[in-house]
Amino acid sequence: MKKKALETRFIADSMLGKLAKWLRLAGVDVEYEKDIDDKELVQRAIWEDRVILTRDRSVTQRKLVKECLLINSEHLSEQIREFKRAFELNTLKNAFTRCILCNNPLEEIPKELLKGKVPPYIWNTHERFKHCNLCKRIYWAGTHRRNAEKLLKELIEEKGLTLKTD
Repeated sequence: MKKKALETRFIADSMLGKLAKWLRLAGVDVEYEKDIDDKELVQRAIWEDRVILTRDRSVTQRKLVKECLLINSEHLSEQIREFKRAFELNTLKNAFTRCILCNNPLEEIPKELLKGKVPPYIWNTHERFKHCNLCKRIYWAGTHRRNAEKLLKELIEEKGLTLKTD
């Protein structure tokens, strides 16, 4: 039986930044640092009880590695398929609940607190906002979200989509 992705914590190596971003969009807890070395990656996985996502075969062979998924493809859509073969990810119920920059859970923020902090058009056309307490990024459900939601849905349903970022 596959582990549920939404109930598992991950850490991605430096070669899987795009995958980490898209998994975060789907609500998956994925830590990612662009410049993390293999030793630190393994240490953090142990300390934080995370499954390692890597494209580096040598990481999978380290003695201390408890749980690891080797991602073979360079292409994002295939990386997501490889991830889904190993972990159950069949819902978008947690989509858009994590910051895509730092992985922190997002929180609702009252619109009034954002006056002057978002573009006027966004302020006038949106009522609900979320923000990241860690990096302070602000999110709203604009066209970018609808496009990402459509792509995520197709990826989860495995409709053979090729992402533009491939």
